[in-house]
Amino acid sequence: MANTTFSGPVRSENGFEQVTKNATTGAFTTSATYDAAITGGVQSLSGAGAVDLTNLITEVTTTGANALTLADGSTSGQIKIVTMIVDGGDGTLTPTTFANGTNITFDAVAESVTLVWNSTIGWVATSVQGATIA
Repeated sequence: MANTTFSGPVRSENGFEQVTKNATTGAFTTSATYDAAITGGVQSLSGAGAVDLTNLITEVTTTGANALTLADGSTSGQIKIVTMIVDGGDGTLTPTTFANGTNITFDAVAESVTLVWNSTIGWVATSVQGATIA
C-alpha cells in the first residue's frame, strides 16, 4: 500500500497499529499500538552496544562493565525508556546529546530512565528510578 496523506482528523473506534510485513512470509508484526494507551516495541540489548531509536523500550542485560550509546532523537517529543533487567555489571549509557549531564549508570536490576528528545537541548531525563546521572 502506498503512503496516504490526510488533511483532516483520522479516527478509529479500535485504535491504530504500526506494523511491518515480512517480505518472505507475508506475516505482519505489530511494532506499536495507539489506543487508550500507547505501547511500543522492546529492544533486548545484551552487553555493550547501541540503544536503538526504533523501539520505545530497551531492556539491558549487562555482561560486565558495558558501554551503551544513544544517538540523537529524530523528532522533538520522541520518548525512550531504558531499564536494566539483568545485572552482570554496570551499564553506562552515554547519549550523543544529553541535557542533564554526560551519562547514566545502571548498577542494579529495575533501574530505569525515561528520556524525551528535544531538538534544541538533546535528551532530557524526565524520570529516573535508581540510575545515576553524572
